[in-house]
Amino acid sequence: MILLKKNLITFALIPVATMVSAQKKDSIPHKVIAFVTDKFPQARDLNIEFTQVTPYQFSPELYGSDLPENKIKSFQQVKANANVYFIKNRKWLLSASLNYRFTSVNSENNINIFSEENTNKGNFHYHSEAVNVTYFSKLFNKIAVYSATLSTDGSDQRFERIRGMVTGSLVLKANAKTKMTLGIAVLADPSTPIPALPIFTYEHKFDNGWVADVLLPKKVLVRKDIFSNGRISFGTEMDTTSFYLYPSGKTYEFRQLEINSGVIYEHHLSGNFIGTLKTGLRATPNSRIFEKQESPRDYIFESNAKPSFYFNLGISYNPFGKPRTK
Repeated sequence: MILLKKNLITFALIPVATMVSAQKKDSIPHKVIAFVTDKFPQARDLNIEFTQVTPYQFSPELYGSDLPENKIKSFQQVKANANVYFIKNRKWLLSASLNYRFTSVNSENNINIFSEENTNKGNFHYHSEAVNVTYFSKLFNKIAVYSATLSTDGSDQRFERIRGMVTGSLVLKANAKTKMTLGIAVLADPSTPIPALPIFTYEHKFDNGWVADVLLPKKVLVRKDIFSNGRISFGTEMDTTSFYLYPSGKTYEFRQLEINSGVIYEHHLSGNFIGTLKTGLRATPNSRIFEKQESPRDYIFESNAKPSFYFNLGISYNPFGKPRTK
């Protein structure tokens, strides 16, 4: 379910900005377009980022039995993703998302739960791909956005899962200060215990320059433009780490939920490049390992970690973004 949430977030972001510009002939004021098509787009066309987490303690559990306390001495991650648009007009949007993540973990004690081998280091590759078709229409005299997504994922060894998702969202409000949408996503994924997920986005621009930016269940932020080409944000974002394991010919999946709370600074560089710096406190409610064909609820391994600090540095390129203000 967490992975589908991530795909849902990606494709919830893309239509919101597109629907406003695509529907500008349908009585939506031109100033709305200027408000949402700014120099810091929500969905970045090309993005690379590096994350470093400070050491933290965690309490592992295997088949319901407690294991000795352990410590992650080093947690590093490199992410790269791209959003590609094939069709983009008033009625249709056809796009694709490509994602890659490399995770490197170094623990104080053995982290190999599948054997007695004393291994305290691990490097893991994970990728996911998705194709999304979006249709813009009217419902109850409001803009309605319908989409269908087909996604795959896997490791450096092979592809693993195929998932599907259909969504429907209604634009409840869209003016110069406020954008709000409400909808639902129906998931086709045997590894998720929830067949449907609500979608809610809210963005409001206050008179003092601060902006509330809510995208549930992904993030809750307040942000403000500073300097001539910068933006600072405070709040909480949800992320996940997933990868596959192959002990004794079986396939297992590792999933970890991460809640990052702190500050984000973005700066518009030359051309359409954007540099991003994030730092703050990371909470990891749970990390689980389960057989691929089973539900995450039927896990064999679980750990609860103490909070730690994180540092994230990224750069993105948006060839179709708004040019830099001179």
